[in-house]
Amino acid sequence: MGHKEENKLAVALIQADIEIGSPQANKAHLQELLEKAIQGESKPDLLVLPEMWNTGYALEQIQDIADPEGEESRTWLSSFAKKHRVMIVGGSVAVKKGDQIFNTMYAFDRNGQQIGEYSKLHLFRLMEEEKHLTAGEAVVTFDLDGFKAGASICYDIRFPELARSLALGGTKMLIVPAEWPHPRLHHWRTLLMARAIENQMYVIACNRVGSSRGTDFFGHSLIIDPWGEIVAEGSESEEIVTGLISPMLVDEVRGRIPVFADRRPEMYMDK
Repeated sequence: MGHKEENKLAVALIQADIEIGSPQANKAHLQELLEKAIQGESKPDLLVLPEMWNTGYALEQIQDIADPEGEESRTWLSSFAKKHRVMIVGGSVAVKKGDQIFNTMYAFDRNGQQIGEYSKLHLFRLMEEEKHLTAGEAVVTFDLDGFKAGASICYDIRFPELARSLALGGTKMLIVPAEWPHPRLHHWRTLLMARAIENQMYVIACNRVGSSRGTDFFGHSLIIDPWGEIVAEGSESEEIVTGLISPMLVDEVRGRIPVFADRRPEMYMDK
Protein backbone atom coordinates (compact mmCIF):
# COMPACT_ATOMS: atom_id res chain seq x y z
CA MET A 1 0.00 0.00 0.00
CA GLY A 2 1.08 3.53 -0.62
CA HIS A 3 1.33 4.43 3.04
CA LYS A 4 3.27 1.40 4.17
CA GLU A 5 6.62 2.99 3.31
CA GLU A 6 5.83 5.71 5.84
CA ASN A 7 4.72 3.12 8.40
CA LYS A 8 1.29 4.73 8.50
CA LEU A 9 -2.20 3.41 7.96
CA ALA A 10 -4.90 5.25 6.04
CA VAL A 11 -8.22 4.90 7.86
CA ALA A 12 -11.72 5.50 6.48
CA LEU A 13 -14.76 5.67 8.77
CA ILE A 14 -18.08 4.94 7.07
CA GLN A 15 -20.36 7.43 8.86
CA ALA A 16 -23.65 6.12 7.52
CA ASP A 17 -27.37 6.51 8.05
CA ILE A 18 -29.05 3.24 9.05
CA GLU A 19 -32.58 2.14 8.21
CA ILE A 20 -34.09 0.54 11.27
CA GLY A 21 -35.17 -3.08 10.86
CA SER A 22 -33.95 -3.40 7.25
CA PRO A 23 -30.79 -5.56 7.04
CA GLN A 24 -30.79 -5.96 3.25
CA ALA A 25 -31.31 -2.26 2.55
CA ASN A 26 -28.54 -1.38 5.01
CA LYS A 27 -26.14 -3.89 3.49
CA ALA A 28 -26.77 -2.52 -0.01
CA HIS A 29 -26.28 1.05 1.18
CA LEU A 30 -23.04 0.25 3.00
CA GLN A 31 -21.79 -1.62 -0.05
CA GLU A 32 -22.14 1.64 -2.01
CA LEU A 33 -20.31 3.61 0.67
CA LEU A 34 -17.49 1.05 0.94
CA GLU A 35 -17.03 1.15 -2.84
CA LYS A 36 -16.95 4.93 -2.70
CA ALA A 37 -14.34 4.86 0.08
CA ILE A 38 -11.87 2.70 -1.84
CA GLN A 39 -12.24 4.80 -4.99
CA GLY A 40 -11.12 8.02 -3.32
CA GLU A 41 -7.87 9.86 -3.91
CA SER A 42 -6.02 7.57 -1.51
CA LYS A 43 -7.17 3.99 -1.03
CA PRO A 44 -7.61 3.27 2.68
CA ASP A 45 -5.81 0.48 4.48
CA LEU A 46 -8.54 0.14 7.09
CA LEU A 47 -12.32 0.61 6.82
CA VAL A 48 -14.55 0.93 9.91
CA LEU A 49 -18.37 0.71 10.02
CA PRO A 50 -20.82 1.93 12.71
CA GLU A 51 -22.61 -0.07 15.40
CA MET A 52 -25.61 -2.34 14.64
CA TRP A 53 -25.55 -1.37 10.99
CA ASN A 54 -27.60 -4.36 9.89
CA THR A 55 -30.71 -3.78 12.00
CA GLY A 56 -30.40 -0.52 13.88
CA TYR A 57 -32.05 -0.57 17.30
CA ALA A 58 -35.10 -2.57 16.22
CA LEU A 59 -34.89 -4.49 19.48
CA GLU A 60 -38.53 -5.53 19.63
CA GLN A 61 -38.06 -7.52 16.39
CA ILE A 62 -34.39 -8.38 16.81
CA GLN A 63 -35.04 -12.12 17.23
CA ASP A 64 -36.48 -12.21 13.72
CA ILE A 65 -33.97 -10.04 11.87
CA ALA A 66 -30.61 -10.66 13.58
CA ASP A 67 -28.01 -12.43 11.42
CA PRO A 68 -27.83 -16.16 12.36
CA GLU A 69 -24.26 -16.79 13.57
CA GLY A 70 -23.29 -13.57 11.76
CA GLU A 71 -22.85 -15.70 8.65
CA GLU A 72 -24.23 -13.32 6.02
CA SER A 73 -22.41 -10.29 7.46
CA ARG A 74 -19.12 -12.15 7.83
CA THR A 75 -19.26 -13.59 4.31
CA TRP A 76 -19.95 -10.18 2.79
CA LEU A 77 -17.28 -8.31 4.76
CA SER A 78 -14.70 -11.05 4.19
CA SER A 79 -15.34 -11.02 0.45
CA PHE A 80 -14.99 -7.24 0.23
CA ALA A 81 -11.75 -7.24 2.22
CA LYS A 82 -10.23 -9.98 0.09
CA LYS A 83 -11.34 -8.50 -3.23
CA HIS A 84 -9.95 -5.05 -2.48
CA ARG A 85 -7.02 -6.08 -0.27
CA VAL A 86 -8.15 -3.88 2.61
CA MET A 87 -8.70 -4.47 6.32
CA ILE A 88 -12.23 -4.07 7.68
CA VAL A 89 -13.59 -3.68 11.18
CA GLY A 90 -17.23 -4.33 10.42
CA GLY A 91 -18.69 -2.01 13.04
CA SER A 92 -21.08 -4.33 14.81
CA VAL A 93 -24.08 -6.39 13.82
CA ALA A 94 -26.98 -8.00 15.63
CA VAL A 95 -26.04 -11.70 15.67
CA LYS A 96 -28.27 -14.59 16.68
CA LYS A 97 -26.69 -17.58 18.41
CA GLY A 98 -29.26 -20.10 19.54
CA ASP A 99 -31.92 -18.06 21.30
CA GLN A 100 -29.48 -15.29 22.27
CA ILE A 101 -28.72 -12.05 20.43
CA PHE A 102 -25.30 -10.41 20.63
CA ASN A 103 -24.04 -7.00 19.48
CA THR A 104 -20.91 -8.27 17.72
CA MET A 105 -17.91 -6.76 15.93
CA TYR A 106 -16.02 -8.75 13.29
CA ALA A 107 -12.57 -7.80 11.97
CA PHE A 108 -10.91 -9.01 8.77
CA ASP A 109 -7.40 -8.80 7.32
CA ARG A 110 -6.46 -8.02 3.71
CA ASN A 111 -6.91 -11.68 2.75
CA GLY A 112 -10.48 -11.71 4.00
CA GLN A 113 -9.54 -13.85 7.00
CA GLN A 114 -11.50 -13.13 10.17
CA ILE A 115 -9.01 -11.95 12.80
CA GLY A 116 -11.34 -10.77 15.56
CA GLU A 117 -14.80 -11.23 17.06
CA TYR A 118 -15.99 -9.10 19.97
CA SER A 119 -19.42 -8.85 21.58
CA LYS A 120 -20.33 -5.70 23.49
CA LEU A 121 -19.54 -6.16 27.19
CA HIS A 122 -21.67 -3.37 28.66
CA LEU A 123 -25.36 -3.25 27.73
CA PHE A 124 -27.05 0.15 27.67
CA ARG A 125 -30.07 0.23 29.97
CA LEU A 126 -31.39 3.53 28.59
CA MET A 127 -32.21 1.67 25.36
CA GLU A 128 -33.20 -1.53 27.24
CA GLU A 129 -30.44 -3.52 25.59
CA GLU A 130 -30.28 -5.82 28.59
CA LYS A 131 -33.85 -6.99 27.88
CA HIS A 132 -33.06 -8.09 24.34
CA LEU A 133 -29.31 -8.68 24.06
CA THR A 134 -26.75 -10.89 25.79
CA ALA A 135 -23.51 -9.28 26.96
CA GLY A 136 -20.17 -10.54 25.70
CA GLU A 137 -17.72 -12.26 28.02
CA ALA A 138 -14.30 -11.55 26.48
CA VAL A 139 -11.87 -8.67 25.96
CA VAL A 140 -10.60 -8.83 22.38
CA THR A 141 -7.57 -7.58 20.43
CA PHE A 142 -6.47 -8.19 16.86
CA ASP A 143 -3.56 -7.25 14.63
CA LEU A 144 -3.96 -4.70 11.82
CA ASP A 145 -0.72 -4.74 9.79
CA GLY A 146 1.33 -4.96 12.98
CA PHE A 147 -0.81 -2.37 14.76
CA LYS A 148 -2.43 -4.02 17.82
CA ALA A 149 -6.05 -2.92 18.05
CA GLY A 150 -8.59 -3.33 20.84
CA ALA A 151 -12.35 -3.65 20.49
CA SER A 152 -14.97 -1.48 22.19
CA ILE A 153 -18.57 -0.70 21.23
CA CYS A 154 -20.44 2.53 22.03
CA TYR A 155 -21.44 2.43 25.75
CA ASP A 156 -18.20 0.54 26.50
CA ILE A 157 -16.27 3.83 26.40
CA ARG A 158 -17.94 4.92 29.65
CA PHE A 159 -15.94 2.16 31.36
CA PRO A 160 -12.28 3.28 31.46
CA GLU A 161 -11.22 -0.04 32.96
CA LEU A 162 -11.78 -1.75 29.61
CA ALA A 163 -9.63 0.67 27.63
CA ARG A 164 -6.92 0.62 30.31
CA SER A 165 -6.79 -3.18 30.38
CA LEU A 166 -6.37 -3.17 26.60
CA ALA A 167 -3.60 -0.58 26.80
CA LEU A 168 -1.79 -2.57 29.49
CA GLY A 169 -1.86 -5.50 27.09
CA GLY A 170 -0.02 -3.52 24.43
CA THR A 171 -2.94 -2.18 22.44
CA LYS A 172 -2.09 0.93 20.40
CA MET A 173 -5.51 1.63 18.92
CA LEU A 174 -9.05 1.46 20.32
CA ILE A 175 -11.78 0.95 17.71
CA VAL A 176 -15.26 2.14 18.68
CA PRO A 177 -18.31 1.66 16.42
CA ALA A 178 -21.32 3.46 17.86
CA GLU A 179 -24.90 4.66 17.63
CA TRP A 180 -24.43 7.65 19.96
CA PRO A 181 -27.29 10.18 19.92
CA HIS A 182 -28.09 13.77 20.73
CA PRO A 183 -28.00 15.39 23.23
CA ARG A 184 -24.81 13.68 24.42
CA LEU A 185 -22.28 15.01 21.87
CA HIS A 186 -20.16 16.56 24.64
CA HIS A 187 -19.94 13.18 26.40
CA TRP A 188 -18.98 11.44 23.15
CA ARG A 189 -16.10 13.77 22.31
CA THR A 190 -14.85 14.10 25.90
CA LEU A 191 -14.89 10.39 26.71
CA LEU A 192 -13.14 9.45 23.47
CA MET A 193 -10.43 12.08 23.96
CA ALA A 194 -9.97 10.97 27.57
CA ARG A 195 -9.54 7.33 26.53
CA ALA A 196 -6.89 8.43 24.01
CA ILE A 197 -4.97 10.69 26.42
CA GLU A 198 -5.00 8.48 29.50
CA ASN A 199 -4.00 5.38 27.56
CA GLN A 200 -1.68 7.12 25.08
CA MET A 201 -3.24 5.38 22.10
CA TYR A 202 -5.27 6.14 19.01
CA VAL A 203 -9.04 6.10 19.28
CA ILE A 204 -10.90 5.34 16.05
CA ALA A 205 -14.63 5.94 16.57
CA CYS A 206 -17.30 5.54 13.88
CA ASN A 207 -20.76 6.86 14.76
CA ARG A 208 -23.92 6.72 12.69
CA VAL A 209 -26.04 9.66 11.48
CA GLY A 210 -29.74 10.11 10.78
CA SER A 211 -32.89 9.71 12.84
CA SER A 212 -34.58 6.61 14.18
CA ARG A 213 -37.91 6.56 16.03
CA GLY A 214 -37.47 10.01 17.53
CA THR A 215 -33.75 9.70 18.28
CA ASP A 216 -31.26 11.81 16.32
CA PHE A 217 -27.72 10.55 15.79
CA PHE A 218 -25.05 13.18 15.26
CA GLY A 219 -22.12 11.48 13.55
CA HIS A 220 -18.95 13.31 14.57
CA SER A 221 -16.91 10.17 13.92
CA LEU A 222 -13.42 10.75 15.25
CA ILE A 223 -9.82 9.76 14.72
CA ILE A 224 -7.89 10.89 17.82
CA ASP A 225 -4.13 10.53 18.25
CA PRO A 226 -2.35 9.42 21.46
CA TRP A 227 -1.80 13.06 22.50
CA GLY A 228 -5.59 13.50 22.42
CA GLU A 229 -5.40 15.65 19.29
CA ILE A 230 -8.13 15.23 16.68
CA VAL A 231 -6.78 13.92 13.38
CA ALA A 232 -10.19 13.93 11.68
CA GLU A 233 -13.80 14.55 12.69
CA GLY A 234 -17.03 14.02 10.80
CA SER A 235 -19.95 16.39 10.44
CA GLU A 236 -23.55 15.50 11.30
CA SER A 237 -24.22 14.25 7.75
CA GLU A 238 -23.45 10.99 6.03
CA GLU A 239 -19.83 10.96 4.86
CA ILE A 240 -16.55 9.07 4.79
CA VAL A 241 -14.11 10.40 7.39
CA THR A 242 -10.44 9.76 6.62
CA GLY A 243 -7.08 10.19 8.33
CA LEU A 244 -3.59 8.74 8.73
CA ILE A 245 -2.37 7.01 11.88
CA SER A 246 1.13 5.95 12.92
CA PRO A 247 2.02 3.25 15.47
CA MET A 248 5.37 5.00 15.91
CA LEU A 249 3.61 8.01 17.42
CA VAL A 250 2.15 5.78 20.15
CA ASP A 251 5.65 4.62 21.08
CA GLU A 252 6.89 8.23 21.08
CA VAL A 253 4.10 9.49 23.35
CA ARG A 254 4.47 6.58 25.76
CA GLY A 255 8.19 7.28 25.88
CA ARG A 256 7.72 10.98 26.59
CA ILE A 257 5.27 10.59 29.49
CA PRO A 258 5.82 7.19 31.15
CA VAL A 259 2.31 6.72 32.51
CA PHE A 260 2.46 2.93 32.52
CA ALA A 261 5.83 2.76 34.25
CA ASP A 262 4.58 5.18 36.91
CA ARG A 263 1.40 3.28 37.75
CA ARG A 264 0.99 2.01 41.34
CA PRO A 265 -1.57 -0.76 40.94
CA GLU A 266 -0.98 -1.99 44.48
CA MET A 267 -2.64 1.23 45.68
CA TYR A 268 -5.75 0.94 43.54
CA MET A 269 -8.99 -0.62 44.71
CA ASP A 270 -9.90 -3.63 42.59
CA LYS A 271 -13.62 -2.95 42.70
